[in-house]
Amino acid sequence: MENSKSKILIVDDECFYIDVLVNLLEDEYSIVVAKDGEQALKRAQCSVPPDLILLDVLMPGLDGYEVCSRLKQHPDTRDIPIIFLTIKSEVDDEIKGFELGASDYIVKPMSPPIVKARIRTILALDQARRALKTQNRLLEQRVQERTREIQQTQDVAIYCLASLAETRDNETGNHIRRTQHYIKLLATYLQNHPRFRQQIDNEFINLLFKSAPLHDIGKVGVPDRILLNPGKLEGEDWEEMKRHAQYGRDAILTAEKELGSTSFLRLAREIAYSHHECWDGTGYPQGLRGDDIPLSGQLMAIADIYDALISRRVYKEPIPHKEAVAIISEGSGRQFDPEIAEAFITLQDEFNHIARQFEG
Repeated sequence: MENSKSKILIVDDECFYIDVLVNLLEDEYSIVVAKDGEQALKRAQCSVPPDLILLDVLMPGLDGYEVCSRLKQHPDTRDIPIIFLTIKSEVDDEIKGFELGASDYIVKPMSPPIVKARIRTILALDQARRALKTQNRLLEQRVQERTREIQQTQDVAIYCLASLAETRDNETGNHIRRTQHYIKLLATYLQNHPRFRQQIDNEFINLLFKSAPLHDIGKVGVPDRILLNPGKLEGEDWEEMKRHAQYGRDAILTAEKELGSTSFLRLAREIAYSHHECWDGTGYPQGLRGDDIPLSGQLMAIADIYDALISRRVYKEPIPHKEAVAIISEGSGRQFDPEIAEAFITLQDEFNHIARQFEG
């Protein structure tokens, strides 16, 4: 049967005190001895470290304070409780010991019952600390696992909803996947841009990536005769088609009212409602201009339009990548924020790579 005794390292340069402590403790504990600071450090940092250290303060070479300081700086020994043993009984000496991380302070000559009681108390406290640390770690793991499950469920739900909207316009293929990666690429590039760095951080990019698939969720509310019309939409049909931005916003807003709002839902609603706005104010549904257009909508606009240009739709054939880049470049300052359009042009090869990666 494995020995379950707690291991105590006794560090003292005087054989008398070592003998006293060994005789006092050896029946209850597994004892290891060190006669100077260097030896103490080596024996504390062994494969099976001690559960507690009784450390003399006044020793030649490295004194107890220095040994304690080094032990507390090392990741393998910093949590080992230390009880100082010393003839120094001044308050300042005790304060120094506690500031270095000691758990207790026993003055020589020692009272055996007090030494035993202090050791039991410190070991019990340390055992409780370890148990709490283990429990906290297990709890944290469970929370992380649960969080991952919730996130995965959310991602699946988002993708299913977006795919449902996409099936209404079945020639768009992997549009939602491509636009997710376009918008992430664009936002990541602009993260250090002086004008955008206050708005774009890692959380914003992550939320953009998650919410982008819902940008056209409102198309589920558009009748098939309009959505699948191969001709040019005019009059009331075109007005109805434009309402998909409002339908998307309203659907997400209803979910927020029923289930509570989150950063993800707010951004998804913003994207759905604003990704057809134009920099010069000629877009829809609100006719917003310039920086009145939410940044998420401005980013989504380029991602969405680039993919629409290079993809086959019921009303058009795909155009080559270079022509799509030229069209977006011409729209700079009119349809698109000039600096975001410039970023797209810089990233055009990466956009083309994403388009090929998720082709279909």
